[in-house]
Amino acid sequence: MLTKRIIACFDIKDGRTVKGTNFVDLRDAGDPIALAQKYIASGVDELVFLDISASLESRSTLINLVGKIAEVINVPFAVGGGVSTVDHAQKLLHNGADKVSINSFAISNPQLITDIAKSFGTQSVIVAIDAKTINDGWQVYTHGGTKSTGMDLFQWAHKAQEYGAGEILFTSMDHDGVKNGFAIDALSKLSTILTIPVIASGGAGKKEHFLEAFNDGHADATLAASVFHYGSIEINDLKKYLLHNGIAIRL
Repeated sequence: MLTKRIIACFDIKDGRTVKGTNFVDLRDAGDPIALAQKYIASGVDELVFLDISASLESRSTLINLVGKIAEVINVPFAVGGGVSTVDHAQKLLHNGADKVSINSFAISNPQLITDIAKSFGTQSVIVAIDAKTINDGWQVYTHGGTKSTGMDLFQWAHKAQEYGAGEILFTSMDHDGVKNGFAIDALSKLSTILTIPVIASGGAGKKEHFLEAFNDGHADATLAASVFHYGSIEINDLKKYLLHNGIAIRL
């Protein structure tokens, strides 16, 4: 049985970690490298760093930050935000990232998924999907959740898999930062229609929510930010809880 993973997410703006609610109301959450080292000591399985401003200037800042992160951590980590070309992905991967996460540019240019996968392997490509419920369906949004695509979550996830995505990172915009639990029904459906791993994001507030995501949502990994950044859940305690409740997880 494959072990489940706990992933800590860092939204990066101007070199700092920030966190908001429903993709707005951002506040500072600390230095990303110091937080990363803390999480590694606590037993985190992977890290994700997302440049949420993604301007040309911040991209160069993030590339430099990736190099610094790679020097001090020993777990796999992914980097995303504004990755629009194979060359940009190459710079991030060559600076030490294990994976790149693509979102808006994957939708505007799905061939990018294929090109990165062919160049560096499918395991290096995460397609991140931000979606929220509209008229009883799940609609995909881009550009930090500000632009509706009119696309269906499940159709796009399946297409992304066909283009070569190695994982899907699904964030429920409705649940983001609210701490009332993950979008279990959507997670379960994604896990049913896809053969690649699904990472659950958006909604973690207590340990039970992670257990629900694995048991009922059939997620392969869970990702969280604020509950870790502000200390309401310790990763090591969470993993012991999950293991005690029958989830295959690495301590």
